[in-house]
Amino acid sequence: MPTPMMDDIELRNVELQIPIMRSSSKTETYNQEEMIETDFGRMFVAVQGERNKQAIITCHDLGLNNISNFQAFFNYVDMRVLLQSFCVYHLNAPGQEEGAQTLPEGYVYPTMDQLAEMVLCAVKFFNLKHFVGFGVGAGANILARFALQYPDLVDGLFFINCTSTVAGWTEWGYQKLNSMCLRSSGMTSSPLEYLLWHHFGNITEDNNYDLVQAYSQYFTKVVNPYNLSLFIDSYIRRTDLQIQRELDNTKRKSERRFKSGVLLMSGALSPHLDDTIEMNGRLDPSNSTWMKISDCGMVMEEQPGKVAEVLRLFLQGLGFAPTISTRGAILTRKRPLEEENVGVGDQVSNFHQEVHIVENPIDQHTLIC
Repeated sequence: MPTPMMDDIELRNVELQIPIMRSSSKTETYNQEEMIETDFGRMFVAVQGERNKQAIITCHDLGLNNISNFQAFFNYVDMRVLLQSFCVYHLNAPGQEEGAQTLPEGYVYPTMDQLAEMVLCAVKFFNLKHFVGFGVGAGANILARFALQYPDLVDGLFFINCTSTVAGWTEWGYQKLNSMCLRSSGMTSSPLEYLLWHHFGNITEDNNYDLVQAYSQYFTKVVNPYNLSLFIDSYIRRTDLQIQRELDNTKRKSERRFKSGVLLMSGALSPHLDDTIEMNGRLDPSNSTWMKISDCGMVMEEQPGKVAEVLRLFLQGLGFAPTISTRGAILTRKRPLEEENVGVGDQVSNFHQEVHIVENPIDQHTLIC
C-alpha cells in the first residue's frame, strides 16, 4: 500500500519546558574561584586547570562572562588536550559574572584603562610572571591596553573582534540608547536585538536557530541589565589605543606598539570585521597575523574546531605546548617561530588544507578559513 503523504510541521513556535541555557556546572569546570578586591571595584576570577602550568588570561565581551563566553569553547573536545599544558584565568568585569548582585547606586564603573589596571591586580594576586592574553570584543580591548602598558608580562595576544579606535557616532548612539533602556526598563527587545547583532552579525535565526535562541534566553534571564549598562557606558567611552605601524627600524623602538605576537581574528559575518581590518593596518607586520573565518559571526560558537586549531598553533608559535597532539599529529616546537623565520600563517597552512594564505594588501600575514 502506498505510504500516506506527510506534511511538514512547523515547530519553531513550540516552547521548551526546560529553557536552553549556556551555563553548566561550575564545580566540574573550575578549580578555584576568587573575588579580588581592587581600587576600582571587585573582580570575579575563575581558574581552570592546574596553577603550576603556563597561564592564559581571558576577558569577555559585552553581555557575556567567563561562563557564556569561554566555558563551552574550553570544554570543546579539541581543547581538552590544551588544558593539560595550560592554566586559564577567566577574568570578569565588575558585576558581569553570573549571579552578580546589582552594583550599588552611585558606583563609578571603571574606565577601559582602569579595567586594564584590574588585570594587573589579578596578575599580582595569582603571582603570575607572564601570560598569554585571550580576549573577545571589549575584553580584547582591555587586554590590548594592558599589553601596551605592561609588555614584559605578556607572551602573546589572541584577539577576536578587537577594535583599536574610539566608538563611532553610530555605535555610540545605539549603545547609549541600549544602555539607557537596560538601566530603566531591563532587557527589553531593543537591547536584546542589538546584543544578538553585536555577537552574531547578520546571521538569521534560520541559519542557526538553536544557538540564537540559547543566547536570547541567556541575555533575557541571566544577565544583570543594570550592571551591563554600566559596562556598555565604559566601553563606548573608550579612548584610541594610539598604536600605529612604523616600518623604520630606527623609529620602531620608540613607537607605541605590541611587543608580543598578536593574532587578530574575526568572522566573515561579524559586524566587527571592519574594525579588525582597521586595527590590522596599525599592527607591526613582523609579529602579527589577521584571520577571517568564513560563514560565521560568533566564531567561538559557530566554528570552535577552527578556532581551537589556530589557537593551538599560535601557542606553539610562541614556543609553548611542544607536545600537543591534534588530529593524529604530534607538533613539536622548541623555539618561537620568529627565530626560525617561519610565520604563524605558514605553519597553519601546512597543517590543515582548509586554511589558505592569501595576499594581504598591506603586507601582513592574512588567513582565511
